[in-house]
Amino acid sequence: MNETSGQVSGWLIAPVVAMAAFMEVMDISIANVSLPHIAGALSSSQSESTWVLTSYLVTNAVVMPISGWLSSTFGRKRFFLACITAFTIASLLCGLAPNLASLVVLRAVQGAAGGGLQPTGQAILADSFPPEKRGMASAIYGIAAVIAPTVGPTLGGWITDSYDWRWIFFINVPVGVALVFLVTRLIHEKPTQREAPSWASVDLMGFGFVALGLGCLQIVLDRGQEDDWFGSGFITALLLISAAAFALLIWWELRQSSPIVDLRLLGNTDFAVTFVLMLMLGFMLLGSTYLIPDYTQTLMGYRALDAGLVLTPAGVVSILLMPLVGRMINKVDLRLFVAIGLAVGGLSLLWMTNFYLDMSFGDLVLARIVQAVAIALLFVPLNTLAFRGIPGAKIGNASALINLARNFGGSLGISFASTLLTRREQFHQSRLVEYAHPMNVPYADYAQHLGGALGQTADSSVTLANIYQGVLDQARLLSYLDDFKILGLMFRALLPLLLLVRPGAGSSGGIAH
Repeated sequence: MNETSGQVSGWLIAPVVAMAAFMEVMDISIANVSLPHIAGALSSSQSESTWVLTSYLVTNAVVMPISGWLSSTFGRKRFFLACITAFTIASLLCGLAPNLASLVVLRAVQGAAGGGLQPTGQAILADSFPPEKRGMASAIYGIAAVIAPTVGPTLGGWITDSYDWRWIFFINVPVGVALVFLVTRLIHEKPTQREAPSWASVDLMGFGFVALGLGCLQIVLDRGQEDDWFGSGFITALLLISAAAFALLIWWELRQSSPIVDLRLLGNTDFAVTFVLMLMLGFMLLGSTYLIPDYTQTLMGYRALDAGLVLTPAGVVSILLMPLVGRMINKVDLRLFVAIGLAVGGLSLLWMTNFYLDMSFGDLVLARIVQAVAIALLFVPLNTLAFRGIPGAKIGNASALINLARNFGGSLGISFASTLLTRREQFHQSRLVEYAHPMNVPYADYAQHLGGALGQTADSSVTLANIYQGVLDQARLLSYLDDFKILGLMFRALLPLLLLVRPGAGSSGGIAH
């Protein structure tokens, strides 16, 4: 164990690290439902207020891939404590922000501090447990990382409705203070001959390419749909800059002896496959987490709190299943877990193509629970597989890339789902209105029946308005079903990747030293 004293049990460290990850991941989504309140309180437009989300995601994405290098250079405990402290202070200042500009800047600081929490925490966990127990450690960490995006919008909505939007930031302060105390007491870094880094040895060029590539791409994903993608010169320019920065990053980092982002890890086939699968897990998890509450609120009239409660039972199922998977991880081939997880995940999304406007709350919950089973079967094995065969000195770098894959996959999933939803709604609406004319006998009969029920004629404005609203609802419904179907098929298509993974249970590969 590199960073943790043998006198301190990993089981004491695991919940502390998981709580730090939970706090950071939850803050990605907790502000979503509060944006109208923030915009009103700070005298800004709804469009301007979305920069509160974008600024956090951009800096979070920039710091995450370089956190392995930062923790190796300054020490995991030091870097972890610095991130928690900065995150806590930034949260306090976000709650006190007097205007939108200051809130956006402070959210950027909060996102940068949070970008180091997940990968560094996971690296500390990997160091705190022997290989045969890392499955259970990943399960504890996974509960935080998977449940937080579900809890965030529900908790944020409840706090905003019951108190004030500023409290969605203030609640981080006591948690952060407690975490600083616990990390200081529980995690003991071994003394090393680590020298203070000189600016000459810092890969500043690599950091610049990371910041430019990921920062521009995150803005594209977050603002693209609103700005009409390639119809916007701003979005097009950012995408070209991002592509050029990524190309230069690959060329530059592969030439460095101490790269700030260790892309050579992707030469390990197990790690490369895990990177792709973790990207897609984030894609499915946050993509569907965006779609389901939006579906229930837009088409079924649910309140924000009720929409969040649709997701809550699935979170409980994940909490129960992940430790069980963690206990079995050393006895079953990892590929079997992942294969079943991909199959069940694809099945759950394809099952959602049977959603309809009057379906019950219980049916919605059940569909999400099936998806939660898939997430539990995927998260722990993938985190175990990611570190199999990775040298101990590279754990921090590997953790940074894997966490980046999951988070960035979530950004891709939300952007893809929202864009496809809009495009398919336009398509279905244009097709449905082709049948809404008096010469179509079924339409004429329906208009006559509806008009009679409303006490109107078939061609009255009231009747036509109701028919048009029905067309809009059906078009929107069909667009959700298309989203679920495509996500499900994409997930099933990942199964052949497992043919590239070496067989073996969780402890068979271990971590090379």
